[in-house]
Amino acid sequence: MEPLYQSKIECICCEKTYMTSRVRPSFKKATKTDSDFCGYYKTEVNPDFYVVRVCPNCGFASTENGLERLNDQQKKQYHEKIGSQWQKQDYCGQRSAKQAMTCYKLALLSAQAVGEKDRVLAGILHHIGWLYRYESNQNEEKRFLRFALQAYIRVYEAEGVALNNAKLMYLIGELNRRIGEDNDAVRWFSRVVNDKKIVDAAMIRASREQWQLIREETEARRLRSSGDIPFSENSAEEDKSVSTSA
Repeated sequence: MEPLYQSKIECICCEKTYMTSRVRPSFKKATKTDSDFCGYYKTEVNPDFYVVRVCPNCGFASTENGLERLNDQQKKQYHEKIGSQWQKQDYCGQRSAKQAMTCYKLALLSAQAVGEKDRVLAGILHHIGWLYRYESNQNEEKRFLRFALQAYIRVYEAEGVALNNAKLMYLIGELNRRIGEDNDAVRWFSRVVNDKKIVDAAMIRASREQWQLIREETEARRLRSSGDIPFSENSAEEDKSVSTSA
């Protein structure tokens, strides 16, 4: 069975129909998942590459979580900012990593043009960060994780306080940790752990684990900077082997 299949989409911008590739559920099982939910797959087809649908006719790109329809003003805004410059391209088949990146950035531009919700923007930005992680491009990954973090915080300020959304709070803490803002990360992790109204056991456990990881990394940095690195039998063996080979 092929991992990809074709799905019919009606563009909410130009209202024309087109076919786009999707990944069968049986091929979506990740072999490994990072602490911010970035998945890794053993098949050559990465499901993350196919989250975005791109209309080949007008270029409008979106995800399943995006708007279900556009009003006339939103269509006009999209056309003025992006659609008028679109040269017909087809991203409906199998995608390379480079094509997937193009699709996500089209989705970002489309979402910004029509005033999409911060929750949708955050997801797109976060996925772009993952694509850069797959490429081991740490600078661009951190840049987009920072953008995603800012959007997630806006989501929390708008709706998270009332909902006590533990996963959202955990994600804000984890993205802070990944961009090096450890103090802010601890603040968010501690909210998840200490708020008695939160009963999401998985997010409480994950927050505790990442909070402990920050402690361990902070202590390791302190020891390295002070030169006070604990002596171990392993290091003694390494010193012995070096002196022997010399």
